[in-house]
Amino acid sequence: MMNNNNSRLAPLSEEPTNEEDQQNRANSSKKPHSWKNWLKAHFPLLLFHKKSDLKILLSVLACPLFPVSLHPKLPVNQVSSSAQYIIQHFTAATGCRKLEGTVKNIFTTGKVSMSMVDELGGSPSLSAGANGGDAQKGCFVMWQMVPNKWLIELVVSGQKVVAGSDGNVAWRHTPWLDSHAAKGSVRPLRRALQGLDPMTISAIFSQAQYMGEKCISGIDCFVLKLSAEQADLSDRSDSTAEMIKHVIFGYFSQRSGLLVYLEDSYLTRIQSPGTYPTYWETTIATKIEDYRTVESVMIAHGGHSSVMITRFGDNLKSGLSITRMEESWSIDDFAFNVEGLSLDCFIPPKEVQKDYLEESLDWRSALHH
Repeated sequence: MMNNNNSRLAPLSEEPTNEEDQQNRANSSKKPHSWKNWLKAHFPLLLFHKKSDLKILLSVLACPLFPVSLHPKLPVNQVSSSAQYIIQHFTAATGCRKLEGTVKNIFTTGKVSMSMVDELGGSPSLSAGANGGDAQKGCFVMWQMVPNKWLIELVVSGQKVVAGSDGNVAWRHTPWLDSHAAKGSVRPLRRALQGLDPMTISAIFSQAQYMGEKCISGIDCFVLKLSAEQADLSDRSDSTAEMIKHVIFGYFSQRSGLLVYLEDSYLTRIQSPGTYPTYWETTIATKIEDYRTVESVMIAHGGHSSVMITRFGDNLKSGLSITRMEESWSIDDFAFNVEGLSLDCFIPPKEVQKDYLEESLDWRSALHH
């Protein structure tokens, strides 16, 4: 087993983070306590400082991962017939079935506009609309090699976030945190499943649970639900932060068959030794629209996401705290099978490779003992 004296990379956080927490992690010579500093009482006061706004927006909205991994297809007798019908309708509506076995990669460029909306509760010095909803504009480029290799570069107001997966490990790099590996199994990039990758959408939702019908934004939809497995939630947890749930609902139009809405939420229980637990629930709701034909396949070219972060717990003197943020996005260019895209494009940074290797050796050593 390799020497563990070197500091390990902190896990990729899907929650908002602040600069002081990141600096404390960087200066620590021990394995970082992912949430300890993040939960300090003054965090709400940082929430609407303009310098911190962009970092929080990018932490939550830049490159969130899908709740579940892309698993092999289950036997037909183990899958809901209603879900199968809905997915068959979707594949027919998008025309993606004709691409099976022919698509090697996907290339996308687009624009984003992100903004803090308001905070309800938390510090009494803050009120709704405290930041005025100032928009932070930017753009992104995304490469994907079927099925589990992807890379995204997103720049907003001069700050660049890069995230990727080589099929074995997912990672993220930010200007304030450098490169960090994700915990748990590799999952698809949520942005790719916002109507941009109908093949993966059909594959992953074919395993879903049928939840009935619901009208969303005036559209009658069939609802499919996917939940992260307990084993994966455990892999994504640590000594102070426990992932309790991560679920997603896909809303498929009864009329067009297209995916028109995604809503996912994850709940984290955070407790340091000797303290009361605090709970963070983050919900991301995305309206998917502007479907256009690209090489005979229907691809969504725009949409809008709304995020609500709710913080609650017995130890919060200020009571329930709710923070809202939004993102609008549009696609400028989309292409299948771009020449020159190779496996080398998805190699993680060296520090991520080293961390992944050390974790693998630790795991094998534990099995032998």
